[in-house]
Amino acid sequence: MARLLEELGFALDQLWAQGQGPAGLARRRDARLAALVAHARISSPFYRRLYRDVKGALAADAVALKELPPVTKQELMANFDDWVTDPAVTRAGVEAFIADPSLVGTPYLERYFVCTTSGTTGHPGIFVHDPRSLAVSQAFTLRIDLAWLSPAELLAMGRRGLRWAAVVGTGGHYAGAGWVQWQGRRSWWRRRAFRAFPVQQPLARLVAALNDFDPSAITGYPSALALLAEEQAAGRLHLKPVVVELAGESSGPDVRARIVEAFGGALHDAYAASEFTPLAFDCARGWLHVNSDWAILEPVDADYRPTPPGEPSHTVLLTNLANRVQPLIRYDLGDSVLAKTGPCECANPLPAIRVAGRRDDVLRLVAADGTALLVLPLAIGSVVDETPGLHRSQLVQTGPATIRLRLEPEPGADAGVVWRAASARLSEYLAGLELGNVDVVRAAEPLEQSGTSGKFRQVIARVPD
Repeated sequence: MARLLEELGFALDQLWAQGQGPAGLARRRDARLAALVAHARISSPFYRRLYRDVKGALAADAVALKELPPVTKQELMANFDDWVTDPAVTRAGVEAFIADPSLVGTPYLERYFVCTTSGTTGHPGIFVHDPRSLAVSQAFTLRIDLAWLSPAELLAMGRRGLRWAAVVGTGGHYAGAGWVQWQGRRSWWRRRAFRAFPVQQPLARLVAALNDFDPSAITGYPSALALLAEEQAAGRLHLKPVVVELAGESSGPDVRARIVEAFGGALHDAYAASEFTPLAFDCARGWLHVNSDWAILEPVDADYRPTPPGEPSHTVLLTNLANRVQPLIRYDLGDSVLAKTGPCECANPLPAIRVAGRRDDVLRLVAADGTALLVLPLAIGSVVDETPGLHRSQLVQTGPATIRLRLEPEPGADAGVVWRAASARLSEYLAGLELGNVDVVRAAEPLEQSGTSGKFRQVIARVPD
């Protein structure tokens, strides 16, 4: 009950701050920023060292945020034990915890939510969220629901049984699946209402499971929902969701149109990250509104200089004002963001942005009998990600039944051992999709990144016409 009251309190405060307009949001943001930085300087040896020479930007009641040095995922992970503010949280301890998939969604040290990600930069990360951060995220989720759903839609959700399906990657401590499991551990009705559906499973099995669950709302990667839209159009899937939420990937208007035509429910977009979920939600004008009383996003160029509104950034810096156990202050999130020039026409005072997030390719592989099968990028990528000793990977389809697997082992790991384990995992997964004929080739070339954005693409379709 105490946790629920805290979440409701945060939700009401968020609505009150939004009603006060930009000034009310800024007051909360600035006070929370000053408190976060003060806490980080006292409790995190990493930030204490980092801010040793920038004391002029750290007044007691105001912080000159743009004068603080940015930080990267690689930098924070290399200093994990000095970064966290709870000495009981150690990298060795967290890695032992996440090595067990059965603990997904289980509180670490009986209080922290843990999730992992490789992110668009291709460097893996481990993120630990404290109870306050979780309460803020839960409150913002409620705030999104109220913004998205009309009274009639809320009533329709209730009549349908409030069943929410998340079509996400599972098998590891990923944020989406972990959040669903976390919800299920809170109460019996949440266990009934929220369910994760693995994108890694064969499409026919996924369709059957969703038909059986009959969700009133569905969240998923656009690539996954586009495939499910084809199944719906073919008459094999029979869903009637009140709301459909896109998450985890960028999508074009053609994909969105196919999803809307197939499912008919209200289509919405949310911007979330393992480092802070959720960050923003969409409005009727097609913009994403940032939870700016708890999160600060700074669009910047490659040298971390501010990018003007109306121009796409090279990356964006995130400051998470809610999480104290792992302070994120001017953290390079890796996404290209365009900030709106002027206020949004929808009248929402929260800052409006558009995001060019992850956009890997769906693979079209040909089985031994000539059947073409579509494989989702986040599904096949997550299979390889779980290989022990692997830092990051890149899969490139170069033929109808050929995948080149590029691997970057962890420092000190045996490259041959990592290759054998990763290729075996990938081959086993493909065989389960009736693609056992697909040849997995060990690639000698290094992993590549986009020459324009620097963002990392894990799954690439490069099949000659």
